[in-house]
Amino acid sequence: MLYPLARNLLFRMDAERAHALTLNALTQAAHCGLVRPGAPQAVQPRTVMGLSFPNPLGIAAGMDKNAEFLDGLGALGVGFVEVGTVTPRPQPGNPKPRIFRLPEVEGVINRLGFNNHGVDYLLSRLAQRRYSGILGINIGKNFDTPLERAVDDYVLALRRVAPHADYVTVNISSPNTTNLRQLQGHDALDLLLHTLKRTQQEISQTLGRHIPIALKIAPDLTRDEILDIASLLVQHRMDAVIATNTTITRTTIAGHPLAHETGGLSGAPLHEMSLEVVRTLAKALDGALPIIGVGGITQPQRAKGMMEAGATLIQLYTGLIYGGPPLIREILEALA
Repeated sequence: MLYPLARNLLFRMDAERAHALTLNALTQAAHCGLVRPGAPQAVQPRTVMGLSFPNPLGIAAGMDKNAEFLDGLGALGVGFVEVGTVTPRPQPGNPKPRIFRLPEVEGVINRLGFNNHGVDYLLSRLAQRRYSGILGINIGKNFDTPLERAVDDYVLALRRVAPHADYVTVNISSPNTTNLRQLQGHDALDLLLHTLKRTQQEISQTLGRHIPIALKIAPDLTRDEILDIASLLVQHRMDAVIATNTTITRTTIAGHPLAHETGGLSGAPLHEMSLEVVRTLAKALDGALPIIGVGGITQPQRAKGMMEAGATLIQLYTGLIYGGPPLIREILEALA
C-alpha cells in the first residue's frame, strides 16, 4: 500500500538517481530482515534449462547491471534474478539524460548503452552476495569493440561469468549499442552461436556442470527473421531464448511528447509486440527449447497471457517500476 506514495516521490527525482536510491534501500532492508517474500505457497516450482526454479517469475537484466542489489531483489519472492548487461571492460554508457518515464502509458524510454563497471567489478560483487537463488548473468560487447570482433567479447565474458552463474544470457538485441542488432542476422548469428556452443562445452567440462545459454532477441524482427533465429537456436542446441528486448518503434506512443527521444521503449506499450514474438517462437520451436517472456508485463493478466502464448518463464523490469513489489505477489497469485 505504501508503494504508490513512494513512487510519487521517486518520480519527482531524476530517473537514474531514483533507481539507485530505491534498490539500495531495498537491499539494506533485506540485510536487516525487513523484506518478506511475496510469493504465495501455491505457486509450483518448475524445471527449466535443467534448473529448478521455485516459481516462474524473475527480474530481467538491466534492473541491476553490476550485481549491487542482488540481495534486495532476491528477497522479493521472485523465482530468479538476472543481472547485467555486463561487458568485458567498464564503460560509462551514453550521455545523460538517457532515461525518460512515460507514466501516462506505463512506459520507459532508455538509451543507457550498456553502462556498467565491467566484469571484474560484477564478480567482486557476486563474491559478497547472500542471495542463493537462481542467478542469470547477461553479457554484451563493449561499444568500441568492432562488430567483426564481437564474438571475442562474448566468449571472454562467457568464460569469466560462467563459473558464477546458473545460466548466461547473450544480449545481441539492445538498440543502444551501434549496430549490435546486426548480430541477429543469419551469418553473424550462425558464427556467434557456433563459437558460444563450443566455448560452453569446454567450460562445462572444466566445471563439471552444464551452464545453460539463453539468447535475448529484439521485438522489431520480421516473422521470417524470427523463424530463422529459431532454426539457428535449435541447430546449435541453445538452451533458451528470451523475448524480448526493448523496441525502437514508436507506433504505440505516437503523439506522446517524448516519442521523439531515441532509445528502447519498454513497458506497457511494448507488450503486444513481445507477445507476438513469443507466439511466433512457440509455434516455430514446438517445445525444442524454452522461451522466457519479457516485455510490458505490468499487470497479472499480461503475465498470464505471456505464459499462455508459450513462455515457460517470465521477467519483470518496467512493470516493477510502476507497480512496485506488490505486483510480484499479484502476478504469482494469478499464476497459482
